[in-house]
Amino acid sequence: MGTLSRQALRRAARYAPLCGKKTAGCIYRLSNAGILLYPMFLTIHADGSGWFAAGVVGYLAGLALCTAAVVHFSAPDRQGLNTNGIYGLSRNPMYLGYFVCFTGIALPTLSAILFGMILLFQISAHRIILSEERWCTERFGTAYREYMQRVRRYL
Repeated sequence: MGTLSRQALRRAARYAPLCGKKTAGCIYRLSNAGILLYPMFLTIHADGSGWFAAGVVGYLAGLALCTAAVVHFSAPDRQGLNTNGIYGLSRNPMYLGYFVCFTGIALPTLSAILFGMILLFQISAHRIILSEERWCTERFGTAYREYMQRVRRYL
């Protein structure tokens, strides 16, 4: 992101106030770390059952979503609001991309623990998103409320 826009990197580093969602923030960071580290200790099942192929497709789709989100996040409007590109389809394409990518990592492992971590990640991410939406509504006002009416939260 820093190569596309230094301002975007600064904006990404500033989290919206979590408004009493500190627990969600902690669970989000811990589950994120677990999702990234735990698979190193798991076995991938490339046995032709389809889980491996579905995992590869999910992983690559998640990476593509994250890449598109980073590129479009780096080019906001004059107010600093992102509504174009992938943000015209989803208000939270980075979180969506993370979820799809992490699910792609989990599918070939068939690990209930990893799927549980992804569930915790998504629940905590949703709580953070709600807080971010309140902050964006305060910061961007009518423009953000209109954007919320036009574009779905996830898909």
